[in-house]
Amino acid sequence: MAAVLFGTYAAWVYAGAGLTLSHYDAKAHLVVARRVIDSLTPGWKQIGAVWLPLPHLLNLFPIQIDSFYRTGAFAVGISVVSFGLMAYACARLVLDATGSRSAALAGLSIVLLNPDVVYLQATPMTEPLLLGLTTLSIALLGRWVETDGAGSRTATGVAMAAACLTRYEAWPLTACALLMALVALLRRGLPVGTALRRVAGLAVCPALAGIAFLIQSRLTVGHWFVTGGFYVPDNPDTGRLFKTMGSLWWASHHLNGYGVLLWAVAGAAAVLVGGLLSRTRASSLVVLAMVGSAALPWYAFFIGHPFRFRYMIPLVPAFAVWAGIGVGLTRRFRVVAAITLVALVIVETRPFDAAAPMVQEAQLDRQHGRERRVVTDYLRQHRQQEKILVSLGSLSHYVQELSEIGLNVRDVIHEGNGDLWAAALEHPDAHAGWMLVEELSEGGDTLAARAREHPDFLRGFSRVAAGGGVALYGRTPASAPSRF
Repeated sequence: MAAVLFGTYAAWVYAGAGLTLSHYDAKAHLVVARRVIDSLTPGWKQIGAVWLPLPHLLNLFPIQIDSFYRTGAFAVGISVVSFGLMAYACARLVLDATGSRSAALAGLSIVLLNPDVVYLQATPMTEPLLLGLTTLSIALLGRWVETDGAGSRTATGVAMAAACLTRYEAWPLTACALLMALVALLRRGLPVGTALRRVAGLAVCPALAGIAFLIQSRLTVGHWFVTGGFYVPDNPDTGRLFKTMGSLWWASHHLNGYGVLLWAVAGAAAVLVGGLLSRTRASSLVVLAMVGSAALPWYAFFIGHPFRFRYMIPLVPAFAVWAGIGVGLTRRFRVVAAITLVALVIVETRPFDAAAPMVQEAQLDRQHGRERRVVTDYLRQHRQQEKILVSLGSLSHYVQELSEIGLNVRDVIHEGNGDLWAAALEHPDAHAGWMLVEELSEGGDTLAARAREHPDFLRGFSRVAAGGGVALYGRTPASAPSRF
């Protein structure tokens, strides 16, 4: 509850600074949830197939309320509650492993005072929900292993499944968790067959969640899994195994500080050695599975995805738990060690630091947003009831911004509209009165590419405004379709 109250205060602070929706993905997530109902072609297919569905399903009905859609307030509430859930789970993991409250509080300080985590939980982004569900699933898994896998697996399985439907980082983490659970059960003396059956039973829920998403992806976009088309490979670490690993360490240092990393490495090493040497400490091995959240950013950077600090945030709870356990294992010096760790956290990460990597990264589009005001003002003054042709794959965030002039998602024609979208690409002047084209980011969007490849695509439209990389085209009166 203290974490939730602190998170609420932080959300109020960042809202006052105008940073709640500064990240373009924060706005885009609101649009995805909104368009399931508010659309020219409403239905489950609007959930899409690139982002996992749970965050949008949780926001599905509240986001139809205009105030929640424009401000993201309800989605922020989910993030704040998730922040509290993560805080509880991190403290519980350290307490179960060490029995030390001072160690649990020291580890907890790493996530509660980390400016990047605190900022993200003040936004509608999906990372806070991921952190809450993954840390909870690990905490429940540790308790399940303590029963030698004989206890109820429902809560653990559901938590894992929910995490796997939130963000892709949960997939390798869940796989690591199941593997470490198997190792822990074997180390506790269970026969191989029994351990395998119990872990397999636990894996059913997350496996079914993954299969359900793959089926939904196939039915939505015709592909079992979308792996590309939403970014331009430009990472200098592309194809460089060890350089990519070095980038992960470098980013972790900037997000946490070297003091936290050293405590975390020591704690993780102690868990590994202790879990392998002692049956009574074997259940603690499951906390090592939290390293699995590094698998996705490593792979993304390795294949050329642009570097983002945001992808490293899921590792912060792992460092918090491992460092807290490191403090707890100092025995007689626990209190001194805990005070030392908290002091390092305060000095190295500086809570509410405006220069924190994630806070800065979230404002990359802010200047473009100011420049887009020219386009917004033109639409406010000239648009009547005509539809707007726009690619939500590139301009979801701007569609959300246009809600300030009363624009709804059902007022735009986009990729999720299926045959209507295809028809509009062939004859835009017959279906839309306006066209928004992203011309700057990643070489331009689908509409920009089509305009380059087909000179007649913009026939019947005139360029009337531009700003922030977005060009607005209006249909000329002579090309307007007849009403008779």
